[in-house]
Amino acid sequence: MNNTSLKIPVFIPLIIGIIAISFSSIFVKWSDAPVSVQGMYRLLFTLIMMLPFVWKQARYLKQINWRETFLLILSGAFLALHFLFWMGSLKLTTVASSTILLSLQPVFVMIGAYIAFREKTSKAAIIGMMVAILGAIMIGWGDIGISAKHIQGDLLSILGTIVVAAHMLIGQKLLKTFPATLYSFTVFLVAVIVFGIYNLTLNIPMTGYPEKEWGIFLLLAIIPTVFGHVLFNWLLKYVTAATISMAILGEPVGATLLAYLFLGESLTLSQWSGGAIVLAGLYYFLQNTRKQNKRTTPAPIKPPLTSGPIVKKG
Repeated sequence: MNNTSLKIPVFIPLIIGIIAISFSSIFVKWSDAPVSVQGMYRLLFTLIMMLPFVWKQARYLKQINWRETFLLILSGAFLALHFLFWMGSLKLTTVASSTILLSLQPVFVMIGAYIAFREKTSKAAIIGMMVAILGAIMIGWGDIGISAKHIQGDLLSILGTIVVAAHMLIGQKLLKTFPATLYSFTVFLVAVIVFGIYNLTLNIPMTGYPEKEWGIFLLLAIIPTVFGHVLFNWLLKYVTAATISMAILGEPVGATLLAYLFLGESLTLSQWSGGAIVLAGLYYFLQNTRKQNKRTTPAPIKPPLTSGPIVKKG
């Protein structure tokens, strides 16, 4: 990483990215279209914008084997499920509850990395994980007092977090030998196909929506996807992955503030307390994970097909 080659202070694009991804929940709430349609067009419009940057890399697809092809399809399917579950949760619970629970993603990634790769973590990081989970329980407990619908939304958000963790773990493995931009394009394409099949199977209309909805689909692609996740991917050329990971702590804060301003959503004392505990636990967890990574010497890996930043999803 070479911070000096960046012409502007790192915190400027980082803040832009945090604000951009915070708007994702607001756009989903504003839309009356089914979440499967929102997710499909969000990624489809992103694919169209990415096309000029990836078509020259298409030749690398001829070099992948059947196992890698299967993993790419699986990663794309998990990404589609993530959008279905998480965007669906926003229709049932508050933006704050959904995004705070989604921010538990590093915890599930750590658990999955231990199961799949036997990657170990420090006791301090485990303590942070447990604190964050305690906060998540407090959020759910607070939602019990509101309605059963809110609890269903919390569960959907947790399911969305689990599947996106699986998606990230597959990406971690594939990106050792796969161009990052082409990887993103491929899994987005698979996710769009999965959404299309889902909508056709359930007879969910994919056309005939008013102009307002098409505007929201486009906003979802441009703001939280391009100016959020794609911007974070670009920043990985200049800062560490741990720095980008810390940005997830900013999303629930930004999304909650925007939900208060644009949607009039408010939180109970239990939810505020649980949210604060989740963020504190995650901060402690990520800080100790970063310290452990600094002490660990990475094993040699096969050279990638071409250079590119490692992709982070959410």
